[in-house]
Amino acid sequence: MTGWSPAAYRRFEADRMRPAVDLLARVPSRPRRRIFDLGCGAGASTQVVAECYPDATIVGLDSSPEMLAAARRRLPQVAFLEADAATWRGGPADLIVANAVLHWVSGHLSVMRELARQLAPHGCLAVQMPDNENEPTHVLMREIASRPRFVDKLARAADARDSIGSFQDYDDALAPICDAVDIWRTVYVHRLEGPEAIVAWVESTGLRPFLAPLDEGERAEFLTLYRDEIARAYPCRPSGGVLLPFPRIFVVASRGEAAASE
Repeated sequence: MTGWSPAAYRRFEADRMRPAVDLLARVPSRPRRRIFDLGCGAGASTQVVAECYPDATIVGLDSSPEMLAAARRRLPQVAFLEADAATWRGGPADLIVANAVLHWVSGHLSVMRELARQLAPHGCLAVQMPDNENEPTHVLMREIASRPRFVDKLARAADARDSIGSFQDYDDALAPICDAVDIWRTVYVHRLEGPEAIVAWVESTGLRPFLAPLDEGERAEFLTLYRDEIARAYPCRPSGGVLLPFPRIFVVASRGEAAASE
């Protein structure tokens, strides 16, 4: 895939960061000295973490050099390191935050188990992921990709994203390691300017694996078809704009006094 674009991602930053704020609000209140922000992107989520824990040592981790460069400009006082969420090991940690990143990691349930094992006593793993695979935004990506015009190049595009599990899957993965596992799902409803804004939102995230394999002409054709379908799926409201329902799943898992980094 092409590199992540900090500028494109920043356009909807206020809406994207609402879940990060809600996630951290459910982290049990106690001192957090050593915190890692896994998949920190351009540093927006790291800034939320830093505001919640101003006295902590915070390290932002991401696999995108472009995002890390933007994060360092934004928060020069924070250490940012290039790392792969699938293989990173850095415990013992008082808090590991993974905001909107682990759905891009194959076998993310196993990765979450390994992250939980990096926690110090009373450490916490806080995870948030989009759960929108069955929303029109993502159903339409797959439908257009399956058309004869694109199927040869995009047959595996949907595989770039790992499927979200059930509540039971996350409890099964983490309950044997953690003393408390808090799981919930929230549907955010974002009012955007119009269908074009929905396309712009997903173009910097979910659409990336569908657009990257295409040449310039194919990409333009795919986006035209997708915009038309999005306009039908998300009609403009009488009061203006469109409503984008956006489901997300949250997991906050805490270890007890006996926890030790493995």
